[in-house]
Amino acid sequence: QVQLVESGGGLVQPGGSLRLSCAAHGSIRGGIYTMGWYRQTPGKQRELVAQTTSGGMTTYADSVKGRFTISRDNAKNTLYLQMNSLKPEDTAVYFCNWALYSGTTYWGQGTQVTVSS
Repeated sequence: QVQLVESGGGLVQPGGSLRLSCAAHGSIRGGIYTMGWYRQTPGKQRELVAQTTSGGMTTYADSVKGRFTISRDNAKNTLYLQMNSLKPEDTAVYFCNWALYSGTTYWGQGTQVTVSS
C-alpha cells in the first residue's frame, strides 16, 4: 500500500547541485519518527547521509555537512535532499527511508547520483 518514490537523481558535474525528492504514495498509518537519506557504493555498507525528525532536528554525515540540506513537507509526505557543491565521491545510489514510531520502515527504490566531469 505504501511506496516511496524517488526522483531528481542523475548526472551532474563537480560543483553542481541536485535536489532529490522522496514522495510517499499511499496512506502511512502511524506517526513518522525519522526520515532520512542513505547512500551506497559498491563494496560498502549503506551509510546514513542525513536524517530529520518530525520535530525538525537534523543530522548529517561529516562528509556532507555544509553541502547537503535535508528538508520535508509533511503536508505532501515528501522528503527532500538538496545537494550542493557536489563531489565525485558523492557518486552513489541514494535511498530514502521513513521510520515510524511503530517500528515499521519504508525504503525507496534507490536513485543513482553520478558526479563526473
